[in-house]
Amino acid sequence: MTYSNLQIFTVELVGTFILVIFATGSIVYDAEFFDGQLGIPFAALAPFIALLIGVYSFGKISLAHFNPAVTIGYYITGHISKIQIVYYFAAEIIGALLGSLFVLTFVGDKANLGTNAPNYDFSIFLIFPVEVLTSAMLMGVIFYVVYTKGLKGFSGVAIGGIVGLDILFLAFISGASMNPARALAPALLSGTFEDLWLYWTAPYIGTMIAAFVFRKKFQIQRNLES
Repeated sequence: MTYSNLQIFTVELVGTFILVIFATGSIVYDAEFFDGQLGIPFAALAPFIALLIGVYSFGKISLAHFNPAVTIGYYITGHISKIQIVYYFAAEIIGALLGSLFVLTFVGDKANLGTNAPNYDFSIFLIFPVEVLTSAMLMGVIFYVVYTKGLKGFSGVAIGGIVGLDILFLAFISGASMNPARALAPALLSGTFEDLWLYWTAPYIGTMIAAFVFRKKFQIQRNLES
């Protein structure tokens, strides 16, 4: 079944909204009510749950991007058209902004609304490659499950799982955003822009690397199916 761009826009907006509420709301909730004691494990679990919901609910309609960097990856591999990038980007950014507004209204305003931040105890020459790596691993897992299963079976667990693991093991270095929209919304609403450049560069590089690795595989797959 072919879905319209409006349907894709709608589910991408809702999916990104849910993801940002979980991903940033967990950080704000921890800061508001637990003084940050739940820490990184709690922040890693929340987007895992959000992506389970999003992938299984909306994957068949939009491929469950919820992330502009993932959208660029899907464009490189030929899954979406150039005009569809506009629909995806608009939905993801609007959904993220609405998600941050929800967190601000119903959860609180601590921790800069869950804004991503790298750990400058480490060199930027480590921080930047780590953020590229987390994004490349996310895109690689997404492409692997799409190539082999088509977002069926354990795909939601795999995609949510790699996000959770990236955050659990690498957020202490780079912040492990992997998602320019998720980084943008709380930064805009909290006025915290210092590190936004990192999350609007490194994730795209990471997903593009993975996309170019998988592009030929998808081309061969399409030729075999046609």
